[in-house]
This record gives sequence, C-alpha cells and structure tokens, in this order.
Amino acid sequence: MSNPKSEIAGHGPDVLDTSARRRSLWAACGAHAVHDGLTDVIYVLLPIWQAQFGINYTQIGMLRGAYSGVMAAFQLLASRAARHWGRERMLVGGTAIAGLAYLVAGHAGGLSVLMIALVLGGLGASTQHPLASSMITDAYEAGGGVKEALSQYNFSGDIGKTLIPGLVGLLLTVVTWRTSATLIGLLGVVSAILVGSLIPSNGMARATREKTPKAIVGKDSATGLRALLATGTLDSAVRMGFLTFLPFLLKSKGAGTAGIGLALTLLFVGGAFGKLLCGYLGVRIGMMKTVWLTESATSLLVLATVFLPLASTMALLPLLGLALNGTSSVLYGVVPELAGIGKRERAFALFYTGTIGGGALSPVLFGKLGDLTGMPTALITLAAILLLTLPLSWYVQKGLDNGGAPSPRHSG
Repeated sequence: MSNPKSEIAGHGPDVLDTSARRRSLWAACGAHAVHDGLTDVIYVLLPIWQAQFGINYTQIGMLRGAYSGVMAAFQLLASRAARHWGRERMLVGGTAIAGLAYLVAGHAGGLSVLMIALVLGGLGASTQHPLASSMITDAYEAGGGVKEALSQYNFSGDIGKTLIPGLVGLLLTVVTWRTSATLIGLLGVVSAILVGSLIPSNGMARATREKTPKAIVGKDSATGLRALLATGTLDSAVRMGFLTFLPFLLKSKGAGTAGIGLALTLLFVGGAFGKLLCGYLGVRIGMMKTVWLTESATSLLVLATVFLPLASTMALLPLLGLALNGTSSVLYGVVPELAGIGKRERAFALFYTGTIGGGALSPVLFGKLGDLTGMPTALITLAAILLLTLPLSWYVQKGLDNGGAPSPRHSG
C-alpha cells in the first residue's frame, strides 16, 4: 500500500477516499448478505424441525424469537464493545459466531440444543447491523450519498435472503437438513475471513472521514427518534411474523418443501429490489409518502395471500416482498438525520434493538394467536396492526422538518 502522506501532494487523496469508501461498502454489504441469509434460512428449516421434533406453533415462535431476541438484546452491547475492540474485530467475530451456530444446529439431537444454537447465532448476528450501518455512514458522509449507500447495503441483505434460503431449499431435495446446516455454517466462517480482508485499515478510513467537513448534521430530535423507533418496530414485527408463518400458510395450500423454498426466493427477490427502490424513492418523494405507499400495499397484499389459492399467492409474492421490505430501507436512511452529533452509532443500535426486538417478540405472540384462532386470523391481525405505522410516520416527518439540517429529499 502506498504512503498516504505522499498521496496527499497529488491526486492520491481522491483515490484513497474512493477506495476506502468502496471497501467499507463492500465489507458491510457482504456481511449484511451473509447475516441476513443465515437469519432467514431459519424459515426454510422451521417446518422440518416441526416434523422432526414434534413442536407446536408457539414453540416455533420461540425458536425464531430466540435468534432475533438475542440479536436485539446485544445490539447496544455490540456498539459499546466496538469502541474498545474495534469494528473490524467485532464484525468479523460476530460473522464467525453466526456460522458456528449452524454447525452446532446441524448436530442438534433435540429442541434444547437447537435453542442453544439459535441463541449463539443471535449473539453473533447482533454485531452486524449497528456496526456495518455506522461504518457506511462514516465512510460516505464526507462526500455525500449516505442514503443511497445505505439503500445498497439494505439491498445486499435481501440478496443474501434470496440466495441462501433458496439454495438450502434446493439442497434439501438431495441432502439432509443437517448437511445443509453444516454447509451454511461453513459459509459463515469463510465469509468472516473475507469480510475482515475487505474492511479498510484505521488509517485509511480516518483519512477519508477527515478529508472534508461532515455533510450530515443530526437534528437530535428525541420525539422523531421515538416515532421512528415505534414505526420500525411495528414494521419489523409484522414482517417477521408474516415470514415465520408464511411457510405454514403455503403448506396448508398444498406447497411442498421445494415450493416453500421457491416462494421465499420470490418474496426475497421482490424484497431486495424493494429496499433498493424505496431507498431512492424516499430521497425523491420523502419518507412519509413512501412509508404510506409501502405499508398500505403490504397490508392489502398480506390479506390477499390469506384468501387466494396457491398459484395466485405465489404470483403475488415478488410484489409483496417489494412492499414488505421496502419500508425498512427508508427508515434506516432517516436515523443519521434524527441522531445528535456523536450519537449516530448509539442511535443505530437503539433503532435495530427496537426493530429486531419487535421481530423477535412477534412470532411468539402471533404463534400463540395462531394456535388459539388459526393461522389465517393471525395473519389478518398482522395486516391490521401494520396500518398503525401510517400516523407514526407523520410524527417522524415532523422531527425531520423541525430542525436545521437538510430535508430528506435534498440531503446526501
């Protein structure tokens, strides 16, 4: 690597800045893809675990909630630990632990070991969102384009959700679920090494951050952040609740294991483009209009999946994925604008704690409701609850408008 001091005399700093930004973005996107893929492959495995271990919907919700709950609970601790150990170590170590969790799950002989594996996976996954998001924000704020970079970051997560569950769905037609779990566990460990090689050195990243004045000045809006947290938590709760029980809804309509894997792939393909499209749409038309559009569409499409036959439901899944996942991309991009100076990493950690916590609790609550009233009623309830995000987004917009920083449509 050339000497940064010698580069400053010529055109080197621009090259240095661009290289550091790209490496930070690639590292964060790679980590997001792997972590989200490892997280959402659980949806493919849940029906198999139900059959093998004889568990009910409430226990299924507990398994899914264990992973998400631990991931949410340790977000703030991961953010604090990164100050002492560094982002690179925490992000690489967390990715490796998430992979090891599936190696343990592949050898589970009962529900208790499976629960331990998922708790371990959640612990590793807790490092990814706050650290990768703040790493991208720090890398791009000086030159602009933070929201667009965060949209690409969110897009990459859905690429992982599309590829890894889809691949496992195909693998399950030729190998056992234990072999599939072992293979994706190895994928996590190898990915940790690759992510570590991509993250720019501290000196390289510092030179990029210090080159120009920061472009984002947070409004430090406590009311706006609370409304954003509530909006994100409800959005995540509905998304995770729906994703957890979609395989069982499809199974009741006659879908097999391969069909469920295909359905999730269709949903996540739509979700990937939704996160990319809605992130840019939020910059163009504003956060509130985008949220109203995506959340209303999601509520209607969830209702449609309950009542339509299997073929029609499958056809709707890409569009549902676009709306279901698109909202989160808009909400992520608002966090740096509402956070106060020096509070960004903590704001991201709080936001992800709330949203992932809501996603962890939702499968347990709606699993219980599904046991009592049936899965269709639980899904209809989810669709109704989602509409509460519409007035909440208005309060978020007020927090954005009542400060001195640029509005969403004019900033980075």
